[in-house]
Amino acid sequence: MTTDQLGNIYKALNRYTYISENDFQLAIPYLTKKKIPKGEHFNLVGVICKNLAFIQNGIFRIYLTNEKTGEQQNLFFFTENEFLVSIKSFLTQTPCNYTIEALEESELIQISHANLMEVYKQSHAWETFGRKLAEQHFMFLQQRTESLLIKTAQERYEDMLQQFPDIMSRIPLYHIASYLGIKGPSLSRIRKNITLG
Repeated sequence: MTTDQLGNIYKALNRYTYISENDFQLAIPYLTKKKIPKGEHFNLVGVICKNLAFIQNGIFRIYLTNEKTGEQQNLFFFTENEFLVSIKSFLTQTPCNYTIEALEESELIQISHANLMEVYKQSHAWETFGRKLAEQHFMFLQQRTESLLIKTAQERYEDMLQQFPDIMSRIPLYHIASYLGIKGPSLSRIRKNITLG
């Protein structure tokens, strides 16, 4: 693992809470690199999420599949310098309710649940990070739910562009339409309206 890669993780951790260099060193022996090809999965529905990962490169989607129709609904996207996890499954070590797929060839640095628990025992700062990560994911879920209930599709589209400025050039439009909760023709109209406006 390079100094730059470790530096990226350290900066990301410190966006949640202050972690000293000594505390950070506690986790380094447990960190492992993993490459995930485009279309492969970080975690599958019904499988326990055993790892917390930091995205060095790539983009992932979290999606649900309708058992009756087979239709997929994108819930979240995660990109570089973010932590990727199925938070409920990871915290409770119970099967995941959704699937996490790489939309690009991706590179992760990850730590297992068992090893993270060992680090928690040694560092209050790491425990605080874990709590704040869980709180952030709770906020993501609440904001996402409110967005789908309250905001228009165009407002959701504009929010998405603000959060993921380069997403349009990185993933197929049908994934974006699914995330917005609309069909392809509606997405085309929204993009045209914004261009004309």
